[in-house]
Amino acid sequence: MHLPGVGVSHYFSWNQEIQNMEHQDPDVADAVKASGESTLEKATAKAKIKCDKFFNVSLNIAVTGRTGSGKSSFVNAIRGLKDDDDGAAPTGVTETTAEATMYEHPEMPNVKIWDLPGIGSPNFKAKKYLKDVKFDTYDFFIILTSERFTENDIMLAKEIRKQKKSFYFVRSKIDNDISAEKRKKGFDEQKVLSVIRADCQKNLKDLGDPKVFLISSFDLEEYDFESLQDTLEDELPEHKRYALLQAWPVCSAASLQKKIKMFKGMIWAVSLASAGVAVVPVPGLSAACDAGMVVSFLTTCYYSFGLDDRSLTRLSENVNKPHLRDLAKSKFVTAIREKALTRLQVSAALATISTVEYFLSLFPVVGSAAAAGISFGTTYYLLREGVNDLANTAQDIRKEAGLASVR
Repeated sequence: MHLPGVGVSHYFSWNQEIQNMEHQDPDVADAVKASGESTLEKATAKAKIKCDKFFNVSLNIAVTGRTGSGKSSFVNAIRGLKDDDDGAAPTGVTETTAEATMYEHPEMPNVKIWDLPGIGSPNFKAKKYLKDVKFDTYDFFIILTSERFTENDIMLAKEIRKQKKSFYFVRSKIDNDISAEKRKKGFDEQKVLSVIRADCQKNLKDLGDPKVFLISSFDLEEYDFESLQDTLEDELPEHKRYALLQAWPVCSAASLQKKIKMFKGMIWAVSLASAGVAVVPVPGLSAACDAGMVVSFLTTCYYSFGLDDRSLTRLSENVNKPHLRDLAKSKFVTAIREKALTRLQVSAALATISTVEYFLSLFPVVGSAAAAGISFGTTYYLLREGVNDLANTAQDIRKEAGLASVR
């Protein structure tokens, strides 16, 4: 490690101050502990890597299946859109996807969902299909059907497995099946779901009896949408899991809790990464970085928790409670919605410390460590307050919507 303009004796003094800060500030000590590292220097290095993965990791999800199986509606559901929203994947009773079409998540552009062509052709060749749709692009495949899984579905899964990628079977349009069965005497929803699941799995025995997820793209709170999320989360690498949890729609109280836990678990890393920048003697550099990190982190949190207008409108319509949006008026929600987050404590706090940080960082002994401490404490406080504010608001809205219990 080398700091420009810092002599060997000054470096060791600076390093000692960093260690003192670690021992004297309980929040810093907690951050080092959360990192799993033994020193502040190692924890800061790890924090920068973790932040880069959190903010910049990409996730590419492929959705394929037979024509008319509901692929486009499923793509829209993952993106938090209704079929008639602007930017939604086109749906219809005929084949609407002639080639692999990429749809960015509206708020998380690093997450891309690909609507692949149907695989119902009698001349279907799995290997050629994967080559045509550029197999290596995708992190995993969702194989969708609205009826039984066919020989083509199985052929495709086997070819995906050969090439060492994951696939998941999803049985769509469950709401239609339940609506049809409700007209029959002695209707039992759980029995109907068990029959559908068993019928799907019967055709998949050659693949080792894989799990089948029953979903409705129009009611994510019901059936297996949350179970699908849990499975993906368990099987994805950590950095891909970040992207999934950021972008996946809130489909239950438990789903929201996982998101809250993830964002709270990142506060130490963002705060330490911010403090690491404060040792560079460039006027305003750390303050600019702090503001950018705080705004980006909390804005991502806001969308991930479903506090944006589109998510609240969809939730309100689903539970027939149009007043839900009126509950989203906490200080951080309002600041993000009005694009005024930097004017909510952040700007004032960071503007106040930017000059102080600059002058302190010019002194390579005590100065750099003190500047890092100021930066860390400010960022840590703002992120903690912001995440708590957004989490409490999201939980209150779900409670008012009658969706508060953890399933």
